[in-house]
This record gives sequence, structure tokens and C-alpha cells, in this order.
Amino acid sequence: MGIGEVLLIAIALSMDAFAVGMTNGMQEPKMRFLKMLLIAGMYGFFQFLMPVVGYFSSSVFSALVEKIAPWLSFALLGVIGGKMIFDGVMEMTSRQVQTVGGIPLKETSQKSRLTMGTLLAQAIATSIDALAVGVTFLAVETTEGLPFSAVLCALIIGAVTLLLSLGAVELGKRAGDKFSDKAGFAGGCVLVAIGLKILLEGIM
Repeated sequence: MGIGEVLLIAIALSMDAFAVGMTNGMQEPKMRFLKMLLIAGMYGFFQFLMPVVGYFSSSVFSALVEKIAPWLSFALLGVIGGKMIFDGVMEMTSRQVQTVGGIPLKETSQKSRLTMGTLLAQAIATSIDALAVGVTFLAVETTEGLPFSAVLCALIIGAVTLLLSLGAVELGKRAGDKFSDKAGFAGGCVLVAIGLKILLEGIM
């Protein structure tokens, strides 16, 4: 396994975080850069941490990971996505508009904000599959050898995820500016779809 393969693994692992990051950006088009960095950093940190845990837990842990990881990811993303869909529907159907003589003056709506708890759940849900990658690193290291240590490979994965997620949040912000009224609903559908994809890939 060479550096090119490690980079390809990093990109593949970061795709779920990329999609979820876009939904966060859509939800908050005026998000500040520090918050964007926090989101991307959280995703990157867990994408680094999970392979390290999988590597040092060895194959004893891999069987358990393969069984529960898809279901846990689906449950976390399903709950988060379901809430976003519900909030989005409520926002579109019960938006309050203040008017004078039939002319809209002010529009108020209750947008759901990304909390640390939700962000943590997203980061865990989108990185659980990286546990198995850590176990794979151990097997490859034993048979073929790795270009770097497993921890360094995990750092590469985390860095790639951070950069791609940062870009994803920015893309989501730009899309959210145009489709802000439907962003929550669309983002929830994306999260549920990602959770379902992870589940199907894990059980098939």
C-alpha cells in the first residue's frame, strides 16, 4: 500500500462527512469561518481517531465493528436527519409573516441551529466505518508494510477530511443562500439517505 492508496482511502472515507458538511452550510448560509473550521475540524479529528482506535484494538474489535457500525451510523443520521426534515416542514408550513395592508414587512422563522451535541453525533456517525480501516492498516502492515506508520496514515485521512469538509460547508452556504427556505428539509433527506447507504453497504 502506497501513499496514493492512502490518499484514495482518505477521500473515500471523507465523502459522507463532505455531504453532511454541505447540509450544515445550507442550514446556516451566514455561518462564520470559525464555526466552519470547528465543523471541519470535528469531522477530521474523528476520521483520524477512528482508524487509530481500530488499529490498536486489532482484529478482536473488528467483528464487533462490522456488526454494529452500520446500524449505529444509520440510527444517528436517521434521528438527526428526521429532526431536520420535521423542522424544515414546520418552517415551510408555519412561517409567520407580519403584514400591513396585505404587504409583507417581516418574515420570521425558527431555523434549527447546529449544536455541539448534534455535531458530535454527525462526526461519530460519519467516521465509524474508519474503525475497520484501522484494522485493515494492521493487516497490511503485517503483510505488505505501510508507507508510514498507521498513526501517520490516520493523520492524512483526518487532514483530507478536514479540508474537504471545509470546502463542503462553504458550498452548502452558497446553496443555502439560494434555497434557504428548503435547506433544512433537503439537508435532512441527505442525512437519512447517507445513513441508509451506510446501513445497506454494511449488511449486504
